[in-house]
Amino acid sequence: MNMQPTRNDASRSPATVDRRGLLQQFGGGVGMLGAASILGAAQPTMASQQNLLSMPHFPARAKRVIHLFMNGGPYQGDLFDPKPALEKYAGSRPPGADLVTERPTGGLMPSPFKFRPRGESGVQVSDLLPQLSQHIDDICVLNSMHADNPNHGPALLQMNNGTIIPTRPSMGAWFLYGLGTENQNLPGYVVLCPGRPVRFSILWNSAFLPSKYQGTYINHSTVNPEKMLPHLSNTQWDHATQRGQLDLLQQLNKDHVAARGGDSVLNARIEAMETAYRMQFEASETFDLARETKQTREAYGSGHFANGCLLARRMVERGVRFVQVYYGSGQPWDTHSKHNETVPKLCQQIDQPIAALMTDLKQRGLLEDTLVVWGGEFGRTPTSESGTGRDHNHHGFSMWMAGGGVKGGMTYGQTDEFGFKAVENKMHVHDLHATMLHLLGLDHERLTYRHAGRDFRLTDVHGRVVSEIIS
Repeated sequence: MNMQPTRNDASRSPATVDRRGLLQQFGGGVGMLGAASILGAAQPTMASQQNLLSMPHFPARAKRVIHLFMNGGPYQGDLFDPKPALEKYAGSRPPGADLVTERPTGGLMPSPFKFRPRGESGVQVSDLLPQLSQHIDDICVLNSMHADNPNHGPALLQMNNGTIIPTRPSMGAWFLYGLGTENQNLPGYVVLCPGRPVRFSILWNSAFLPSKYQGTYINHSTVNPEKMLPHLSNTQWDHATQRGQLDLLQQLNKDHVAARGGDSVLNARIEAMETAYRMQFEASETFDLARETKQTREAYGSGHFANGCLLARRMVERGVRFVQVYYGSGQPWDTHSKHNETVPKLCQQIDQPIAALMTDLKQRGLLEDTLVVWGGEFGRTPTSESGTGRDHNHHGFSMWMAGGGVKGGMTYGQTDEFGFKAVENKMHVHDLHATMLHLLGLDHERLTYRHAGRDFRLTDVHGRVVSEIIS
């Protein structure tokens, strides 16, 4: 599928100005949302419909993805990768514990948190995650992840966009490009974050892919739908009047395109306006957590992350293809100091919501074709930074996957005796992306887009599908 959008850069005519002027007058929120092209794919054009007809490449195990993103980087040795050798060599820096990371570190620092075998599978999980550990038989722990850079910016880009270069599409944009959306009334790709993560919108951009595939960012600091989705509803005109105005705008836009040739940017705006119009009727209901039962709300708990997990379930059951839930604003898991004091608080905020999400998805029959992915942009060092902290570690860290065709109750790969570097069945970020695409029915080597004279893909020229973890 080597398609390239066409674009006409001809000078703007007076008719163009009139069309844009009318667009600005088209209802405060919906018109502005459409004009900004910030929403996901709407009713398919002929080109996007062809994409849908040609995909997936083979039968998919997963239809949708929930990515639970621990921005900042959690320490694997506290949660899923126990290392008894740290006690033996505490405070020292033997060979293998002297790898280069972002900042200088000292001697080895054991984790004070205890592990025990969980579930029928006996996978080791920390006491910090008592509720999540009850689902370990549905989870595949990836203990041999590694990446290319120990700095937040490049690492965030590689995990979310497949490369440290800030001009490539995000993985969600690739998912949407390959598969389209299952719900024409909602964006196909939604990012939930109560604030601004490092790098912000570049992590869910579409880059050179058509702009309709970029993610829709929603700040869910408040669970009031009107505040999460400001300016969505038009208070001046009823739905019938809006529909008439939108039909007129769309006809003007189509005439503009017909007179000047294809314009992918304008086509994306046309589709975004349609999505924005339809979102008035479904989005308010989707983002209204008050519609959930008291029992369900209590099961997920309270807080931004809990609300994000519940919103993610509500969206995927309505056909949203890809939902990312960021733990919080900035880099909450970036524990350069007071690590042992901070981590229990962070884990308390994620344990109940993720366990509830797993239970909820399973009870509704969604887990079998929903891929849940957990992790950060990298891990943290087994050595100490300034005595109480841990530095970034891209050499070896843990993530996990569940549902969507993944084998549960297992670990894949190992780090060295200190948990510093992946040494067995190493799994690069490119391999993670290749495997995710495979589970979605997409061949990562065939999902390409021609731009600037070459074919691009999410995994660049790398990536291996890790078949050992696929059921």
